[in-house]
Amino acid sequence: MTSENEKPAATPRVIEAFDIGQIMNAIPHRYPMLLVDRVVDMVLGESCTGIKNVTINENFFQGHFPSMPVMPGVLIIECMAQTAAVLVVTTLGPDWQGKLVYFMTIENAKFRKPVVPGDQMRVEVVKQRQRGNIWKFSAEAKVDGKVVAEATYAAMILDR
Repeated sequence: MTSENEKPAATPRVIEAFDIGQIMNAIPHRYPMLLVDRVVDMVLGESCTGIKNVTINENFFQGHFPSMPVMPGVLIIECMAQTAAVLVVTTLGPDWQGKLVYFMTIENAKFRKPVVPGDQMRVEVVKQRQRGNIWKFSAEAKVDGKVVAEATYAAMILDR
């Protein structure tokens, strides 16, 4: 119960789904570097869950590795960053759409299991803190509910 002088805590704004068109409006990435197919859950300013459907048609599988296709770890990290970028831009509002988000740090990256064609990767990002235009996140990538990769990273959002 709140007193007359206290304001009730604001309820975080939850967005249940973002399709590919909304993702492309939010971030400037395009094929072959757009790595988020859908956002299935977002709490503005707090967290976001993105989906990457991994198919054999991905251009990187031609060389990584032709006889045993495995999604490169750096692209899993990039998918985490793009999911976070959608959260940042959506939180900040329409004036920030299409702005560039640059990595500043990547820490404690761990790759636990290969991601292969046919997998659906669920990327869960959580904001740890934000100061000005610098945001820090922790993220996990999961396939079938099992963590395949994790990392902590910071990024800066800038004009082009």
